[in-house]
Amino acid sequence: MLGTLYGRALASQAPHSLLHDEHAERLVRLIDYDFGKLGVNEMVATSVALRARQFDRWTTAFLTQHPDAVVVHLGCGLDSRVYRVDPLPTVSWFDIDYPEIIDLRRQVYPGRPGYTMIASNVLDPAWLTRIPVERPGLIVAEGLSMYLPPQHGPELFATVASHFPTGELTLDVQSPIAIKLQALNPVVRRTGSKLTWGVDDPHVFERAGPRLHLLENRRAFDLIDPDDTLPRLYRFTLWLMRRVPVLANLGLQLRYSF
Repeated sequence: MLGTLYGRALASQAPHSLLHDEHAERLVRLIDYDFGKLGVNEMVATSVALRARQFDRWTTAFLTQHPDAVVVHLGCGLDSRVYRVDPLPTVSWFDIDYPEIIDLRRQVYPGRPGYTMIASNVLDPAWLTRIPVERPGLIVAEGLSMYLPPQHGPELFATVASHFPTGELTLDVQSPIAIKLQALNPVVRRTGSKLTWGVDDPHVFERAGPRLHLLENRRAFDLIDPDDTLPRLYRFTLWLMRRVPVLANLGLQLRYSF
């Protein structure tokens, strides 16, 4: 959580910022923590920013089409997406995470119309009773799937999708190879995090929830705009990923309709 927060803050401060996140910058100044020990460098910050930007774009596009939608942000951490996207008051937005995370969010984030924080393990179905029905729903799960138990992950997304009459699911996954190589990730290694679930077939979610239909499957190099200013090493990494299939699918950003 702190690693991605710091990544967004660093990216926001860059001269040619990929993601303007003033809240991330503010929280890094506010929270008494040595962020330097996380191992978040320019490469990591770029990756975090590109992923967050893609989810922001998907969210904005959905809310433009459905100004009365319900947004369920699973495992929100300290992400400021609701403030970056700035939805209309007609949108009902729910950020869901562990109680200690929600307690922290309530200390550092202001309230806003239509916005609710729910303190719960996302795998506990009880929180779903607080979510409105009969309106289009957008499920956002950025940086969550790889921490879920493999036996419960597909069921979670299918269950939440079934709560709504129509909508979209957006999430990202890491491949089984990426999970095996997690010790090479400095942020994962230094924080003692443990990634548990790798996905190499995006259709696994369609099999778990028959209503789900894959709309987009984006790899790291699909997140780049022509005018993006990227670190030279990051551009080389993307060039390499395009040419090596096993690297191309290390991480995927997925969008489904239901």
